[in-house]
Amino acid sequence: MKMFRNTLLGATILMGVGTTPAVAQDAMPQAGDANEIVVTGTRREVTIQDVPINITAIGAEQLSRQRIDDVRDLADFTPGMTVSDTGPGSTGTIVLRGLSASDVDATGLSYDDALGVYLGEVPLYYDFKLLDIARVETLLGPQGTLYGLGTLAGAIRNIPNRPDLTAISGEVHSRLYAKEHGEKAGFQLDGVINIPIIRDHVAFRSSTGYYYDPGFIDSPLLLQEPGVSLPQPSGPGGVTDADYAANLTARKDVNFEKTFTTRNQLLVQFNPDLSVNFTYAFQRTKTDGGQYTSDGVLGTGRYENGARYLEPVNRRAHLGSMEVNANIADFTDLVATTAYTNVRNVRTSDNTDLLLDLDYGYESFPAFSSYNESVNSRKQFNQEVRFVSRHGGPFNWAIGGFYNEQKLQNDYREILPGHPWVDLATNPEEIEYASYTTSKVTEKAIFGEGTFRITPEWQVTAGGRWFQYKSNIRGRAVIPLLGDPLSPYDAEAAGGTAKKSGTVWKFNTSYNFTDDIMLYATYSKGYRIGGPNSVAPCPPVLNPPPAQNVCALPNELQYGPDTTKNAEIGIRTQFFDRKLTFNFNVFQIKWDGIQVDSATLNGIVGITVNGGKAKSEGFETSFQLRPLPGLSIQGTYSYVDARLTEDVPNVIAVNDPAGTYPSNPIQLDAFSGDRLPGSAKNSGSLGVTYAHPVRDGSIVANWTATYRGNVVTRLGWDRAFGDKLPGYVLHRAALNYETDKYSIGLFANNIFDKYAVASVANDRSRVGLNDGVVLRYYKQTVINPRTFGIEARLKY
Repeated sequence: MKMFRNTLLGATILMGVGTTPAVAQDAMPQAGDANEIVVTGTRREVTIQDVPINITAIGAEQLSRQRIDDVRDLADFTPGMTVSDTGPGSTGTIVLRGLSASDVDATGLSYDDALGVYLGEVPLYYDFKLLDIARVETLLGPQGTLYGLGTLAGAIRNIPNRPDLTAISGEVHSRLYAKEHGEKAGFQLDGVINIPIIRDHVAFRSSTGYYYDPGFIDSPLLLQEPGVSLPQPSGPGGVTDADYAANLTARKDVNFEKTFTTRNQLLVQFNPDLSVNFTYAFQRTKTDGGQYTSDGVLGTGRYENGARYLEPVNRRAHLGSMEVNANIADFTDLVATTAYTNVRNVRTSDNTDLLLDLDYGYESFPAFSSYNESVNSRKQFNQEVRFVSRHGGPFNWAIGGFYNEQKLQNDYREILPGHPWVDLATNPEEIEYASYTTSKVTEKAIFGEGTFRITPEWQVTAGGRWFQYKSNIRGRAVIPLLGDPLSPYDAEAAGGTAKKSGTVWKFNTSYNFTDDIMLYATYSKGYRIGGPNSVAPCPPVLNPPPAQNVCALPNELQYGPDTTKNAEIGIRTQFFDRKLTFNFNVFQIKWDGIQVDSATLNGIVGITVNGGKAKSEGFETSFQLRPLPGLSIQGTYSYVDARLTEDVPNVIAVNDPAGTYPSNPIQLDAFSGDRLPGSAKNSGSLGVTYAHPVRDGSIVANWTATYRGNVVTRLGWDRAFGDKLPGYVLHRAALNYETDKYSIGLFANNIFDKYAVASVANDRSRVGLNDGVVLRYYKQTVINPRTFGIEARLKY
């Protein structure tokens, strides 16, 4: 047993290429000494020292010790990545190297095609828990010549442990903790079991867990009886005790999380040269509210929101895949993956402020309130076939084909409880607005790379990709209050089609000056396909004024692809018999045709449009120092300057500040030099780990400080009523006793209970009064408060 287990903390920026066999998602043990992790980001098994691209890796040991449960925790240890933790209601917003032009959001994202998130070999933007994961690899920069999914900003690969064909094994892990500002205790219970069914040929592995987070956000302004109770019973200044008792009620800790997750694999190895791995994964997450506050509306506090309704979210994902690995005549390795995923989000939200913001006059009814219901389903089928050479020699290659079909169904409706404008005889469900959209996007691609080793120290790589996609969208919106059918499916649908093809490329070279000093350079082009906006198309004839129209015109239904050109150079060094490693790189990304948030002309509904150019440039660095046996000091730092490089007219939607609220919506210009929203210019981490042998194990203590710099919330934030969110430093620590068979320890996150805002919803032009009614549209998502507890792990 090793009494001291070193951890690799932070980024590693690497060079070199090998002729080792190609792999798919296989979990590799650490190679060499304990500081080296074997990765497969280049589609070959190589140590992280020898990868010719910018990659970071977090191993299983660090995932466990730092309590990294899902993708929302990765940014603290990955230079160039910013993740806004918006709570369990979505995967969250992930930004790599500043490549985002969209407004930040208090509820996060459930889908983003600027980057690829993989579970093994399957691309799926979903926050599956990092349970029984061998390592997480993050590849920064375009990866379209190595991966089926065309990744504009990079790829995050969650590599599961594979079934073991030789031995029965298992693990049980539990965590019990308390959270400041929360009423209940949180807990986590998970386990892994591995069973060889036919030794050396068939094995089954299952990883299952349940996560309960108690939450810490309260909702003190909920309506007792919608349509009867007054949402603002005492006027805009606050609520008296008597009026509160007559109209409102409260719920504690509405942003709780209840997640059940399971991943099951069946590995069939016919012989050393042919194996098939079947995977089924499922995860469901439930919560009753967002992780946001309401900035003091009607007296709400730091950890309270002003919602009139509970806002439950029920998310679930199914994933099924089959992966074939074959060695063909010791000449090439074949990896063929077929996968089907189905993600469904059911959400209810307070809709009152949207209708106040649109100013249709509903607020003339004192008990006016509204909520919306949405059901979003995304079904995806993809297939990738990849051949990677294994013949050795100075030339190595990889080539593959990719097919992806994605179907989206979105059903949405808004309800007006008890409003006198609703005719219950013809509209018993009190529907104010309803819409549906269906879309289908198909993508095909051929990609590949070739590497030639000119000398033992110097290699050059060139790669390319051809792609083609087609996007179809159909849908309809109806307004039953104006005499439309109750269901949008009963009205004539509209829609549109778009398609495009193109190519991208990559050039890379690396040189090993010595075994401990490596240099690399990469110049590559990335792309992101276009697609449909999830807004119902406008009917052939619009409703005449002053009636409302909430729909997309033909030129607003689709948005086109955008592209990047990425140049970077980096160095990796090792000194003093690997007691010190230091990595550094600089990069520049030019972004053209950027996909940016905008709004429809009718109804000011959020959509994506193409417009303008941008640039992101900066540097990333990391180090690890092991001055004494058992002591490791590690740190990371990144600087990202992402900004527009040309003006984009009429792209920022705000309310006109002239006159009284609500004024007419207008659209402002974005200007060259405007900072891109959503990413921190400066971020970093510094940590210390110390392990001391005690009897059959080790006492392991670690402390880590992480820094996230300031973030702007939208383009032109300073003139478009946005925010610059201040940066903050968080501290976490743990003390464990670890052996090969079990571990037990104490931990704490956000030790000093730092209060900070991570993102916002809407902008400050949408605040104030509408006919005396306070809008609660503006929301601030806050980070998790201090959390402390105990955890234990048992292996057998």
